[in-house]
Formats: sequence, structure tokens, C-alpha cells
Amino acid sequence: MKLRFCESEIDYWANRYTECQSASGRERENQVIGFRGKIQGQGSLTQYHLYKVIDWVLSVYGVDAVGSASRNNETHIELTTRQAFTVTDDWEKLMTLTALSGIRQTTASAILHLYDKEQYPILSGRALWSVEEPKRDYYPDWLWLKYIEFCRDIVKRNEIEMRTLDRALWFYSYDSREC
Repeated sequence: MKLRFCESEIDYWANRYTECQSASGRERENQVIGFRGKIQGQGSLTQYHLYKVIDWVLSVYGVDAVGSASRNNETHIELTTRQAFTVTDDWEKLMTLTALSGIRQTTASAILHLYDKEQYPILSGRALWSVEEPKRDYYPDWLWLKYIEFCRDIVKRNEIEMRTLDRALWFYSYDSREC
């Protein structure tokens, strides 16, 4: 993996993401980020939190279906997310969350990105394009593990938050491919 832009430009691209966000997009993102303390404290998501994350992921990444997520009852969501937050294997964390109806890898990685105590990137086609990886319908375990390590190294080296890097990766792809 290799960044398509210089590491010194991470803040620039992350700031562009924020500048170009709609007011409703910013509100959605702030809301799901604002849940972090509560979710980490209780160790699981509620149905309400899950739906808010799905709504945010759909608005930004355009993936995953909300409809089938309604099949998950409160207990199933709590137990599954609690298990995902307690296992130590990074692939198992992701796959545990995809056991929830309507949750695919992008949304599962967003849940980990937002609420797990470890730092995780969001696994999206846009972000992967920004690190010279092709978009896929399904991301294999080796790619997820390689991507986590790659992003954590950048975050550590640049003393930034994973959310900053994720914003930069997403927006660079958006700006470079869409404009």
C-alpha cells in the first residue's frame, strides 16, 4: 500500500473533507462520534446507535442496507457488538459485526473506527483507492489486516487521529476521482 498523496498533506485533505461537508452531514458525523463515551462505557451499541451509524455510513459511503438491519433486535445487537469489542483478533472483530443483519464490512469497520478502543480505519473503496488498492465487493482478511497496520503506522508517525486520516483518504479519492 502506498498513499497517493504526501503524508504532509493529510491535514489539508482532512480539512477539505470537513469544509465540503453539508450541515446535515456534519451533524450526523458529530452525533455518531458523540456516542463514543457512552458506547465504550457500556461496551456495546443499542439499536438506536446502530441505526444512527448506518444512516451516517449511507450518507457518506453510500453502502449497506438499512432495511435488513431492522431484523436485529436489541439483545442481538448488544450481544454481537459486545463480543466484537472484546475479541482481540482484528479480523474476528470485523466478521463478528457482519453477523448482524444488514451490516457489511464498511459499516462494521465504521463501528470499530468510531467505538472500539483500538484504532481502526474505515474499509471503503474510496479510502482504499487513496492507498492504491482496488475497490472490491468483499475485502479478504489479509487486506483488512494490512490496511489496519498501514493506517496505524501513518497515524503514529504523523501523531494524528485515525479519524483525521480517514477523512483525508476519503476526500482525496472523492476530489481526485469526482471533480
